[in-house]
Order: sequence, then structure tokens, then C-alpha cells
Amino acid sequence: MDLKDSGASLERRPAGAGKAGVWFAYFLIYVVWGSTYYFIGVALKGFPPFLLGALRFTVAGLLLLGWCHMRGEPVFGKNLIRKSAVSGIVLLFIDMAVVMLAQRYLSSSLVAIIASSTAVWIMAFDVPAWKRNFRSAATLTGILTGFLGVILLYVEQLSPDATDGHGEYGILILVFGCITWALGTLYAKYRSSAAEEVNAFAGSAWQMLFASAMFWICALAAGDTGHTDFTAIPSSAWFSLAYLIVFGSLMAYSAYVWLLKVRPAAEVGTHAYVNPFVAVFIGMTLGKEQVTAVQLVGLAVILLSVMLVNRSRVKKSSLKFRKQNGLR
Repeated sequence: MDLKDSGASLERRPAGAGKAGVWFAYFLIYVVWGSTYYFIGVALKGFPPFLLGALRFTVAGLLLLGWCHMRGEPVFGKNLIRKSAVSGIVLLFIDMAVVMLAQRYLSSSLVAIIASSTAVWIMAFDVPAWKRNFRSAATLTGILTGFLGVILLYVEQLSPDATDGHGEYGILILVFGCITWALGTLYAKYRSSAAEEVNAFAGSAWQMLFASAMFWICALAAGDTGHTDFTAIPSSAWFSLAYLIVFGSLMAYSAYVWLLKVRPAAEVGTHAYVNPFVAVFIGMTLGKEQVTAVQLVGLAVILLSVMLVNRSRVKKSSLKFRKQNGLR
């Protein structure tokens, strides 16, 4: 999930968007974002969830804000900060908190599979667009198919063969996170009058900082800071934290924001199809995670549903992008 579908369109600036830069940016949002699920799991072996989120987004937010300030961007606008606070708390904080909490019960592969259903929840809760969306058989089929995929994975976790016997809690936590993300996305779409500003680099930095503030509050309330022996944290957890900061929060997200300026939004959104496959592959190879046949079927079902609900939006976005930029 990681701030990926705010529903806001940014100004397109195709000039200077070289092929190499575009391909590298897609590599970052396809592969690097998909890999973050695994590295979150590794980092959680040394850090409590709330402390991990606090450290990750404090460092990333400060670095990105400092970079924006050095580039001469207006980073202290009241409206920017206020709007970013809502997005950072409702979207980024809750999204990452539920992902990390869910990974206490589920493998990184399964978390990535279920998180990919977010697009289905967005379409399901987009009440103003119901009349238009539900006219499409593909969209309606996609929503129902997505729910079926999630139910399939939930039922599997109820079986005695589930990994730790509490996988259903992880599923419920993730579903709650997907619903919250969907509602937050729709808030940004219909209520935020400064969507473009908030989803630019400076807005992203403030979102991270407000999310980090919430993580610090939760970490202090849970006693994470006092109970954590930093000298006992394994080097693999520290490496994973650094990876999440540099590659997950700075490079990949910056690539995402830039791609939204130079490529159609629906095309950029195809990372939602690729991330789960990358997460499953890395989880199986590096993490030695067991992926069941039911989980693979669930992955296929959910991704099919996402493709169905996004089909018309991809066409409209591509046509609009070409028309705006004089392309045929």
C-alpha cells in the first residue's frame, strides 16, 4: 500500500523524461516497493512495529524535507502542512502500522497478496461513482472477485494447518487497513482542495513526518523505547531499516511522484499488479517462506479483480494523457 494511490492527478511534464530515467523509476516502484514487505519482516525481528515506523519515517521525512528546501521549494506553507497532516496520519501511518502488525501473524508474501486488494475496496466505497462504475460488468465482477479472493485466504488461515494458528487476526488487521486506506484515498479525492500540492515532494515529506509523530506517540505509549535494547538488535534489522529509509521511502516514492508527472496515472498504477509477485518471489527465495497453493490462487484471483476494476480507468487515463500532450 505505502502512499501509492492517492487519487490525485499531478501536473504532467513529459519534457526531459528520458527512457532510461523512466525505466529506472519503474524498476524502483515495481521491484523495490515489492521488496519492502520482506525487509519490513526482517526489521521487525529487531524493532517493535511502532518504533520501526517512527525511526523510518522520521529520518526519511527530514531528509526529503531538507532536500526540498535546498531546491527552493516552499515547504512551510500552512495549507500544505495542514493537508499533509491529514494524509500522513489517515493514509501513511495507518497503512504502515497495519502492515507491520499483520506481519506478526502472516508471512510477508501473504501480506503483500492481501494488500493488493486495496484498489477493489476503493471502487467499492466510491459512492459518488457507483452509478457509473456499477454499469460496467467488468467492474462489478472485479469487486466481487476481489472479495472472493480475500475470503479464500481468510478461510485458509482458519484451518489447523495455518502457520501459527492466529493468521485470521492478521487477515482482519489487513482488511481494516485496506478499508481505511480506501476511505482516506476517497477523502483526498473529493475533499482535499490541495491534492496536487500535498502529493508533491514537500507534501510527501510532511506526510512522513506526521506519520512518524503518530508512530512515536504509539511507541512511547507501548513502552517500545524503554524496552528496546538497541545494542542487541541484529545487523540485519539495522540494514533493513536503512533499506526501507533510502530505497523504500526516498528513492521509490520519489520515483512514483516523478512518474505521475511524466506518465499516465493508470500506467504508473500497474505497480499494484507487480508488487505482490515480487514480494512472493523474494519471500520464497530470501525468506524461505512457504507459499501454499491456496495463497497462489488467492493472488491470481485478487490481481484479476484489480485488473477488471481498473480496466476502464486505464483506458480513460491513457486517452486523457495523450490528448493533454498532443500524442496520437
